[in-house]
Amino acid sequence: MIGLLGMGKGIIGRKLGMTQVFSEEGDSVPVTVIEVEPSVVVQKKTTETDGYEAIQLGYGRIKQQRVTKPLQGHFKKADKGLFRYLREIRTDTADYELGQELTADIFSIGDIVDVIGTSRGKGFAGVIKRHGFGGGRATHGSMFHRAPGSIGASAYPSRVFKGTRLPGHMGDARSTVQNLMVVGVRSDLNLILVKGAVPGGKNGVLLIREALKKS
Repeated sequence: MIGLLGMGKGIIGRKLGMTQVFSEEGDSVPVTVIEVEPSVVVQKKTTETDGYEAIQLGYGRIKQQRVTKPLQGHFKKADKGLFRYLREIRTDTADYELGQELTADIFSIGDIVDVIGTSRGKGFAGVIKRHGFGGGRATHGSMFHRAPGSIGASAYPSRVFKGTRLPGHMGDARSTVQNLMVVGVRSDLNLILVKGAVPGGKNGVLLIREALKKS
């Protein structure tokens, strides 16, 4: 699984769940606990060789028999083991070395980050649940309750336009929550605490990156 990020620093983590912490003023702050087992720099991409500057991170150790031969050769360059997940972060590669391990220390309390993950899958859903349609009258005999209604296609153009809001698969898609604050860093436990909720369920793989649109 390979992803692409914007400019800045970042790390791969795993969502453990939500809890609360208390501020100095005594306010309860909802936080998401993210485990950030050290991510390893397995490749450095440069403008000369790849057309852009980026580092590729590996996360989640995996047995050799579960990795293809080409990927085994790819990981061997860093000589730090084999990984289940790969992610790219566009950044200045001069600040990183092949095989370098990134830990929770790259972020500090007060940093603003974006968290990227895969949203929870909700299966097949109709237009009311998926798109918020109002539906028709609920009274007896109306014959139109939760249907999508006209989709605007007849003899011309004799097709349904792309992007038309219709029933379909809901969730299980890449999702980004922007401008979340780091409220705790536990380097000894490889944990980062982020204020608010993040995409996906427990044990979901996340990307924590420096916010692109700081508010």
